[in-house]
Amino acid sequence: MQGLLKNIKFRWLLAALIVVIPFLILSYFSTSAPLWVEIPIFLAIIILAGRKVFLSAFKSLIRFKFSNINLLMTIAVIGAFFLRQFEEAAIIIILFAIGEELEEFGIERSQTALKKLIDSTPETAFIKGSEIEVPVEDIEIGEVIIIKPGNIIPMDGTIAHGDSLVDESTITGEPLPKNKYLNDPVYAGTINGSGYLEVKVTKKSKDNTLSRIIDLTYKSVEKKITAQRFIEKFAKIYTPVVMLAAILLVIIPVVLLKKPFDYWFTQALTLLIISCPCALVISTPVTIFSALGNASKKGVLIKGGLFLEEMGKLKAIAFDKTRTLTRGEPIVSDIIPLNGFTESEVIACAAGLEIFSGHPIAKSIVKKAKEIGAEPHIYKDFQSVTGRGLEGECTICVNKKHLLGNIKFINEKQDTGNDEFIYKKIDELEKQGKTIIVMSNNEKVKGILAITDEIREESKELISSLLDLNIKPVILTGDNKASAEFLASSLRIETVRAELLPEDKVAELEKIIDRYKNVAMAGDGVNDAPALAAASVGIAMGATGSDIAIENSDIALLNDNLAVLPYLIKLGKKAAGIIKFNITLAISIKFLFLVLAFFGLSNLSMAIFADVGITIMVIINGLRLYGYK
Repeated sequence: MQGLLKNIKFRWLLAALIVVIPFLILSYFSTSAPLWVEIPIFLAIIILAGRKVFLSAFKSLIRFKFSNINLLMTIAVIGAFFLRQFEEAAIIIILFAIGEELEEFGIERSQTALKKLIDSTPETAFIKGSEIEVPVEDIEIGEVIIIKPGNIIPMDGTIAHGDSLVDESTITGEPLPKNKYLNDPVYAGTINGSGYLEVKVTKKSKDNTLSRIIDLTYKSVEKKITAQRFIEKFAKIYTPVVMLAAILLVIIPVVLLKKPFDYWFTQALTLLIISCPCALVISTPVTIFSALGNASKKGVLIKGGLFLEEMGKLKAIAFDKTRTLTRGEPIVSDIIPLNGFTESEVIACAAGLEIFSGHPIAKSIVKKAKEIGAEPHIYKDFQSVTGRGLEGECTICVNKKHLLGNIKFINEKQDTGNDEFIYKKIDELEKQGKTIIVMSNNEKVKGILAITDEIREESKELISSLLDLNIKPVILTGDNKASAEFLASSLRIETVRAELLPEDKVAELEKIIDRYKNVAMAGDGVNDAPALAAASVGIAMGATGSDIAIENSDIALLNDNLAVLPYLIKLGKKAAGIIKFNITLAISIKFLFLVLAFFGLSNLSMAIFADVGITIMVIINGLRLYGYK
């Protein structure tokens, strides 16, 4: 919003709106300023705010292109100005101009966010055996590039040498860095941890996963922006019909029936004034602004009325897992002491080894130790085996040498025997999608720690509410299958698709759209951006979400509270109902007076009454949404 307020045109439009509002309020009390005051002010505002609209309308008229909404707006403004409803004419053109500016701003911000992601990805890379940096577009498939610790991986490939932890959150959305070993795939845009890697390139830079994310996002956004709105469809039929009817209303009586020209010209003019779609044009933005204001009070940013209306039509919602249904922060969910040790001893030993690490899992272990009052043990001769485990000598325990890592790492260092209980417990916890860490000394296993991604408190209530509204919840995630399926079973979600790359998410989402038609996507990461843009409504977690996910979404939950989704669905239905009622009312009254005009039973006073009366009525009806609960 701060960026928008820096826009000079947007600030000028807001200032113009502030100037017009007092005049509009006075007009409702049949009070107005002198014409020599009103006409220059409103004429200047209308010309400055609507000059592009009027020029576009003129070009459309010359080409007989009546689907152009600008032509309908021009007729509305001319009709309102002719009726001396200068305030209404100005309000119509200002609101329309603000809407256009918001749309352009949204597109620009979306492109800016994507550009930042592109700029953050290295444009060059070191090829093995060469000390010269080579542009990534010149690197061929099969060549081996060098990735130093902490660097962003510039191209898709497989590991030819080395191992490391790689942060893949931009691509898969997984909250934890992933261990990468020989022949494992890596993706452009992901971040290498502390290990040295040699990567064999498998895709050209223009074809890599990150490029496909950007391409999919642009295509989906463009598709959504060019979708026809009702008002454009209406204009295509309404505008030429009204203009033709006005012409015929003069030609038929005067030329064919030899009736007085002045009388029937006045009737034609009355018909055009009655047809002025002021109520139709203004009722929708008033209703939408009221609803958006209501939503903003609850920490929800909705980027347009179309998306609010779509919320009311939803039949299914697809959710990303990490940082959407879950918090995206690892926690120690289970401490299982073994061989006579206590929970406190197990977590204290583990925390002592992890206390100097910045890894998210290490932080969760240290945090858990503090929560249960276990003082981390002190170690010496500390060693870290990248991506596998830790070892050191504990100065507190009787048996000094300690190991912490996965069961494979522990077995390589010492014989744990064939304790069926240990392997059975590890298998049971892994099926729940949990990360397992084993704590051992040089004689026996001291215990097992299970790490998981914490489910949001509101997730269960949300899914229950959606099911009550007959809306199908689905999980689409890049996380591992076991973790996703365990979450789904915990939340009563029947459909889950896991281990998806961004293009896979879009493909799965399109299948859901084919079945349910109106489908929302809720997510937070860069990897969710294409799916957010492709859905009927893209919903981003605003506080924790990536810039690209937020910019390419249609709704942002600024307080990350998923529990507001059922409220948004009901608000969308209510807004759609009011808009349909307002449009139906406006068109019906217009049609009635059009019939009267054709039979010569209407007059200018009746036209003014119809136009102003309906306009006021639909505005009041739309404003009710601001107080909707």
